Amino acid sequence: MRRVAVVGVGHSKFGRRDDVNLGELAFESIKPALEDAGLAPEDIPLLVVGNAGFCEEMLPAVAIADYAELYNAELMRVEAACATSSAALAAAYNAVSSGKVDIAMVVGCEKMTELDTPYIVELIGRSGFFFWEFQHFGLTFPGYYALHATAYMNQYGATEEHLAMVAVKNHKYAVTNPYAQFRQEITIEQVLKSPYIAWPLKLFDCCPITDGSATVILAAEEQAKKLTDTPVWVEAIEGCAGSANLSKRESFVGLKAAQVAAERAFKRAKITPDKIDVANVHDCFTIAELMAMEDIGFCGRGEAYKLVEEGQTYIGGKIPINVDGGLKAKGHPIGATGTSMIYSLTKQLRGEYIKSNQAPIKHGYALAHNVGGTGHYAYITILSRK
Repeated sequence: MRRVAVVGVGHSKFGRRDDVNLGELAFESIKPALEDAGLAPEDIPLLVVGNAGFCEEMLPAVAIADYAELYNAELMRVEAACATSSAALAAAYNAVSSGKVDIAMVVGCEKMTELDTPYIVELIGRSGFFFWEFQHFGLTFPGYYALHATAYMNQYGATEEHLAMVAVKNHKYAVTNPYAQFRQEITIEQVLKSPYIAWPLKLFDCCPITDGSATVILAAEEQAKKLTDTPVWVEAIEGCAGSANLSKRESFVGLKAAQVAAERAFKRAKITPDKIDVANVHDCFTIAELMAMEDIGFCGRGEAYKLVEEGQTYIGGKIPINVDGGLKAKGHPIGATGTSMIYSLTKQLRGEYIKSNQAPIKHGYALAHNVGGTGHYAYITILSRK
């Protein structure tokens, strides 16, 4: 297996993007990624498109490749619900590390606002145990995570205020992120007064429906060293599956698949969680950020809300988390979320991120946690400057 590095990244503006079609939206991140890597479209031998099907285009990979004139590339599309572009990144990583290709591009792109909200709710419901839990009991995704939240609050004593603290932090960092969907600060009082979606989760506990794209270019070690002086190495990208059927789960206060994926990733990278300088985790709902912290091992069970209360997840704290705004405020274009995380963390490790949002890099490691469905796709990616 060869070492693989991130050599180019690009990001589009997230939000409601009525001003562009799918190909144009993808190109907003493809163009800067190519420029960042010093490559041309004809230099890309493999293009992996992450798209979960939340758009009108039935063959998104074809439309994106054609618009970007990536005619020389072998082309494939990957889908893994909300972890789609992390799965796409894993496919590209495997192709480069195995020697099949020396360079690969991963484009995560979704144009969700082309669809009406009830249809999006149904599509996302299909990422759960659709025929039993969605059709028979009407369990939507806010409902799924409300079950996690009530279990967590009951078992550990966390409150709705603790959930609100997560939203307040992520909005704070989205203010200075030019790509973020929601660029305004909010208060705990505003979160608590927002309408309930599924108790105890309120409007400001939930991520939005988003259009957006993010692109990552990978290269094998020899090519990476020729292309850039600041390669960001992929130390590990590990995944795990879990049951879609909630009744088969032993616990509701965490996601077993994410826990296993994290254990595999740390073993592969040969480091421990305390070596991570900055992390992006899958905060589709505020409770998800707390569970992710514990599944990864940043703290023990039932301790995440205490770290949030102490401000330890802000820059300057024990472990800065989602300092690009996270899914909660940066936005969650499903197929682009994984590569968006890699964009932010690559910039962080290079020391090139937005000045006010740049975390101190002491050990040289960053981690992305990306979950699909109700935890039946889970990917952990560890990056380094080592």
